[in-house]
Amino acid sequence: MSEYSWNEDVKTSWNQKASYWHTNSVDMWEKGSRKDIIPFFRKHIPYGVDIIDIGCGDGYGSKLLMEQGYHVIGIDISEEMIRLAKENNENIHFITGDVQDLPFRDESFTGVIAINCLEWTKDPFKSLYEIHRITKNGGYACIGILGPTAKPRENSYPRLIGKNAICNTMMPWEFERLARENGWRKIAEKGVYKKGVSEKLLLGLSTELKQALTFMQLFILQRES
Repeated sequence: MSEYSWNEDVKTSWNQKASYWHTNSVDMWEKGSRKDIIPFFRKHIPYGVDIIDIGCGDGYGSKLLMEQGYHVIGIDISEEMIRLAKENNENIHFITGDVQDLPFRDESFTGVIAINCLEWTKDPFKSLYEIHRITKNGGYACIGILGPTAKPRENSYPRLIGKNAICNTMMPWEFERLARENGWRKIAEKGVYKKGVSEKLLLGLSTELKQALTFMQLFILQRES
């Protein structure tokens, strides 16, 4: 491309990843960094409600939510990811779309899940506003952001040397501030850690220090306004 376009570069990057993503995705959701997401989601978000899975990738997380009794729609900016999702999940509706301009009416869903999605947007504040807009008042959002120890944060590095980047990594406290300023209330959070971080190591640490060690930080938010 002759002119830099954040969205187009993100789309190209994830289209290229799609060919090998599905194998990695199954492993992450079943026994890796995403294995605790569905239990965390179930604990706080009522069964049977309508859910939009934003940044659904190959749709494996959407499939797990459907198996738990939720009514799920998946959306992703990558056409190749959506093609994979449709091939592997015939009973779920998947569409291509951008979290910064979601094609849904106000207050369409009781629940939203967006795992490692906001970081890949040019404007995370606008993206979180869009999530707020389509969530019913009193509804819930489960958001996962890359923690300080996550290797994918390297995609943000080019911005420090004057090059184009396609990743807006943020600290957990920064995300919390974005959420508050968008009309959300935090009702729960959970850290996902690398193997070298034991429960014993976390004992006695403040929330801020626990967040500083995470590979991914999960939040459950409730729309208040």
